[in-house]
Amino acid sequence: MSVTVKSQREIELMREAGKRLAETHMKMREVIRPGISTYEIDQVGRKFIESMGCIPSFLNYQGYPASICISVNDEVVHGIPKKERILHEGDIVSLDAGLIYKGYHADAARTYGVGEISPEARQLIRVTRQSFFEGIKYAVAGNHLHDISNAIAAYAESFGYGVVRDLVGHGIGRDLHEDPQIPNFRQRRKGLRLTAGMTLAIEPMINMGRMDVWWEDDDWTVSTQDGSLSAHYENTVLITDNGPELFTIEPEGMRDDD
Repeated sequence: MSVTVKSQREIELMREAGKRLAETHMKMREVIRPGISTYEIDQVGRKFIESMGCIPSFLNYQGYPASICISVNDEVVHGIPKKERILHEGDIVSLDAGLIYKGYHADAARTYGVGEISPEARQLIRVTRQSFFEGIKYAVAGNHLHDISNAIAAYAESFGYGVVRDLVGHGIGRDLHEDPQIPNFRQRRKGLRLTAGMTLAIEPMINMGRMDVWWEDDDWTVSTQDGSLSAHYENTVLITDNGPELFTIEPEGMRDDD
C-alpha cells in the first residue's frame, strides 16, 4: 500500500477542486424534480464542470459513458444516466460526481428526495449522511483508519440498515482512486495510522434492507439484491492534526439536507 501525503500546494489545488465540485452539486440539486431525466441532470453537471475549466472525473473512466453517476431508488451506485430514465414523485436519487482541477480530483456524492418522499426514505437519507459525520469524528491524525469504518457501521446498523460491503471509499489526489481503501463496515484490525496531509474520499453506502448488492447487465449499475432503497453520501476529506477539513461541503446556509 502506498498512501500519499499531500504537499501544501497539492492541498490548495484539491481545496479549490472541492469548492468547485460543491458548486456543481448545488447546480444539479436545483434541477431535481418529477419529470426530469437522469440524462438531463448529467448534462447540467457536465456543462457546469466544463464551464469552470475543469474535467469530469468519471467521463470515460474505465469506459464509464457519462459524467455523473445517477442512481435511483434501489440502485446503490454507478447508475448510467439515460434519456428514458425519468424521475417520479417519491423517488430518491443519488448523484455521485467528480472533477479534475489542474490535475487533482475531488469526489462527492449526495442523495436527494424527488418531490415528497416517504418518512422512511427521508430517514434513510439522513442516517446515511449522519453516518459519514459519525465516522469523520475519528478522522484526525494519530487515529486509525478503521476507527472511521467502525463508527460509520455502528451508527447505520443501529437503525437496522445494511451497510454495503462490496464497495468502499478510497484515497484521492492526482488519481481518482488511490490507497487506502476505506470500508464502511466493521473491521477487526485498526488499519493504518492517519497522518496529516492524507486526502480521503469517505462514502457510506447504506441500504434500507440487507447489505447484499448485485451488478446489473450494464456492468456498472449496482443495486440492492432485495430491492430496498439505498442512499449514498461522500466528501473529499483532508486529515489534519486538528480534525478533518471537508473540501466538498456546501457553504454555510446551503446544506445538502435542507
